[in-house]
Amino acid sequence: MEAVAVAAALGFLLLTAAGGSTGDEAREAAAVRELLARLLGPGPAAAFSVSVERALAAESGLDTYRLSGGGVGARVQVLGSTGVAAAAGLHRYLRDFCGCHVAWSGSQLRLPQPLPAVPEELTEATPNRYRYYQNVCTQSYSFVWWDWARWEQEIDWMALNGINLALAWSGQEAIWQRVYLALGLTQTEIDEYFTGPAFLAWGRMGNLHTWSGPLPPSWHLKQLYLQHRILYRMRSFGMIAVLPAFAGHVPKALTRVFPQISITQMGSWGHFNCSYSCAFLLAPEDPLFPIVGSLFLRELTKEFGTDHIYGADTFNEMQPPSSEPSYLAAATATVYQAMTAVDPDAIWLLQGWLFQHQPEFWGPAQVGAVLGAVPHGRLLILDLFAESQPVYVRTASFQGQPFIWCMLHNFGGNHGLFGALESVNRGPTAARLFPNSTMVGTGMAPEGIGQNEVVYALMAELGWRKDPVADLGAWVTGFAARRYGVSHGDAEAAWRLLLRSVYNCSGEGCRGHNRSPLVRRPSLQMVTAVWYNRSDVLEAWRLLLTATPTLATSPAFCYDLVDVTRQAVQELVSLYYEEVRTAYLNKELVPLMRAGGVLAYELLPALDKVLASDSHFLLGSWLEQARVAAVSETEARFYEQNSRYQLTLWGPEGNILDYANKQLAGLVEDYYAPRWRLFMETLVESLVQGVPFQQHQFDKNAFQLEQTFVLSTRRYPSQPQGDTVDLAKKLFLKYYPRWVAGAL
Repeated sequence: MEAVAVAAALGFLLLTAAGGSTGDEAREAAAVRELLARLLGPGPAAAFSVSVERALAAESGLDTYRLSGGGVGARVQVLGSTGVAAAAGLHRYLRDFCGCHVAWSGSQLRLPQPLPAVPEELTEATPNRYRYYQNVCTQSYSFVWWDWARWEQEIDWMALNGINLALAWSGQEAIWQRVYLALGLTQTEIDEYFTGPAFLAWGRMGNLHTWSGPLPPSWHLKQLYLQHRILYRMRSFGMIAVLPAFAGHVPKALTRVFPQISITQMGSWGHFNCSYSCAFLLAPEDPLFPIVGSLFLRELTKEFGTDHIYGADTFNEMQPPSSEPSYLAAATATVYQAMTAVDPDAIWLLQGWLFQHQPEFWGPAQVGAVLGAVPHGRLLILDLFAESQPVYVRTASFQGQPFIWCMLHNFGGNHGLFGALESVNRGPTAARLFPNSTMVGTGMAPEGIGQNEVVYALMAELGWRKDPVADLGAWVTGFAARRYGVSHGDAEAAWRLLLRSVYNCSGEGCRGHNRSPLVRRPSLQMVTAVWYNRSDVLEAWRLLLTATPTLATSPAFCYDLVDVTRQAVQELVSLYYEEVRTAYLNKELVPLMRAGGVLAYELLPALDKVLASDSHFLLGSWLEQARVAAVSETEARFYEQNSRYQLTLWGPEGNILDYANKQLAGLVEDYYAPRWRLFMETLVESLVQGVPFQQHQFDKNAFQLEQTFVLSTRRYPSQPQGDTVDLAKKLFLKYYPRWVAGAL
């Protein structure tokens, strides 16, 4: 069977199994009209007519929208086969006909009057069944402290971008608590098992337990409340909500209640010792496995209902206890059977990261054992890192199981301009045309959001395109014009420079994980190489500043100016670090002190001030989110410490140090800058005293600074301070001429 036919057949099977429609047409249309009113206000929203009719997609079975009308005295007609399709059609009209822009950092929604007419009736169908969103880690790196108001904004963003399949994993610990109590565990044993809020993603995948816990009782209540609202809103648009299922990991305390059960202790994860990792995995043949799995899913679906798709990851970044195909098949089949015991229509959504993360373990026999243990069409794979390291290519399209081509893009929620836009642009089409392809969707699966919005704008658009964007240069020019609400030559030229540099990473080495010296613990072995020409970033910086007289009133422009200034400083830090290292190795004290002094005492404080001028780059806002989620001051301090740990040490001993680094005002000032000052002082002392630099001793001293930051209770501003344009110009005028002259 040819590629398109295979994918279509599998897509139809999944469409049937998942029920296709969630809620009725009237409810979905009402949800889109309410979104429109939130987005534009009641008055402008009245100029649109929104309706939902399943019949629009009767021929293909795929989400479809139709646009018509508009112009003087005429309402814009938006028709969708689902609420999501209607919302995507609305977004298409706002973007392509009105020049509007919807983004995490703020939207540009100046509508022309009268609203432009759609010249000819425009009908668009998505080429695939699913447009997926989220990574299990996103729940912790980005969503962990959100209230309903922030969730509402995100679900609106999802709908407008055509997302119809997404994780909904809040509140599951409250359900697990009920199950564990029913199985005979004590409340103390349960409290000792759960991680703290900022680390729940890895508790859910079996990587961690206990660390930075316990969860307060109020946490469970608030998360249950949130989950009900999240699910109601997602389903009102016709989105499919993916609920969690039992993957096999259990608390050690279960052996007290059932001493005869067969369990295997897994290896350690992420440099944590077994106090916090080394998960206990219930053997697939143990009779307790289906009991635990069905107890959980029955309680979960009783509480939240179901859309019949469930996520579970048994071996995420953990090597299975056996490579025998028979074991892997049994472990996989048992997880699936526990789902179908409760929900005969269950489909298992599996993150394919395990195959990519440990390719040396997952050979053809091992991969085949997992993929073949679930009936075809009932295992839906997320090819999680397909823009860089696609797995479908080396597994014959997952041996016939359907998969979603996903862009992972970001690790740890890091700041840093990064993208592989050419690969992203061409990847979905290549996967769709792959021999006997079983691709049934596209997806965005970042570990953290709120960064590099151009990348996600492109990926969301590709979910509705049958072919790649023909000219990315023209596309990014249009992106800039919509983002700022006006065309500006210098700003658009800046974006084209960014496209050919930071957003042009290619090859398997491309990872959206910021390893700049700025955000890493200093050493003499730091890597400063980048895949682009730094001069493109600095020239883009100059061009954006040239555009400030026209664009400074645009919040999106000011956000981008901060972000590009931040990136330029990141590049300068690397260059000054290279001077520091060269001077130290040559035993030149004066050049060492000069370059080190600029880096640690001038450049980083100036960066902190620029970041402080924008609300999206404030440590105070980040920590305040955590504090507001609490119901007491004790809880607020606990949540804040969870958040500080995640941003920095990521464990009691810096176990995954700086993995989730951010460039935030306050974090630069009180965490990165003191570390760099200590490094410079240590190098100077080494030269003056004639003793070698001892990295191990420096690491111990740096850890004391890092831990001091984590344990601090200092409060930081949660409102921006200073003028972005003025602060960015001062930085530019001080350092750009030095760089041009080669005299940093």
